[in-house]
Amino acid sequence: MYTLAACAEMLFLDLPMDERVRRIHDAGFQAEIWDWTRHDLDALARTPAEFSSMTGYIRGSLTDEEGAAELLRTAEESIRAAEQLGCPRLNLHGTGLDDKGLPVTPATGDPTGPMWIAAHHTLTRLADLAESAGVVFTLENLNTAVDHPGVPFATAADTLALVQAVDRPGLRMNLDLYHAQIGEGNLIELVRKAHALNLIGEIQVADVPGRREPGTGEINYPAVARVLKEIGYEGTVAMEAWASGDSELALERFGSAFTLS
Repeated sequence: MYTLAACAEMLFLDLPMDERVRRIHDAGFQAEIWDWTRHDLDALARTPAEFSSMTGYIRGSLTDEEGAAELLRTAEESIRAAEQLGCPRLNLHGTGLDDKGLPVTPATGDPTGPMWIAAHHTLTRLADLAESAGVVFTLENLNTAVDHPGVPFATAADTLALVQAVDRPGLRMNLDLYHAQIGEGNLIELVRKAHALNLIGEIQVADVPGRREPGTGEINYPAVARVLKEIGYEGTVAMEAWASGDSELALERFGSAFTLS
């Protein structure tokens, strides 16, 4: 069966980050963080938490020469940080990050043919780095309707196409079902397709609307969990969601939605 993790950036917001990951660990989940440069890695490494994912770059982009060079340079720094935490996956987006470690909104519009070619080249070089270091970069789909307007390669279809085109073990898809529900829907078939292609590096979840824990919105996550069991998914399912109230209760609801008898 799959492993459950939770994003420490979005839970226990009144606590320092090392205490957040301790709480997540004590609740029985692995922990995830975003921009590692904003945290004390030594303090995080001293906790008993097991880290499943972190942001895999600091600056840069996939499609322009200068941005790609910066992305690759900061990806190397991120790999070293991941080694300190024993973190196996490093997350990517189709654009750079803002001062909160979230994708910025570029003024590019829909990606052009040359942008697709450049992104493929950059992701292939990232796969080289990952395979040399024994880690995996995951490219996350986003939504442009609510959270990230203008981000290139945001849809699950585009993200999946890029990862499939690169076709390297060092690059997989971070299939974010919150973003996919807003952008495209048809989540169960999307999961089936990505799994059949062996392209899922991780699955992230939150409910719609509101980006809260499962059970607070319209997505039938127990049905998704049954499909994951049916297809034999053995990777990580991570809650990247704000707590609707108490963070411990949010973790309980997440665990319940993905625990099958």
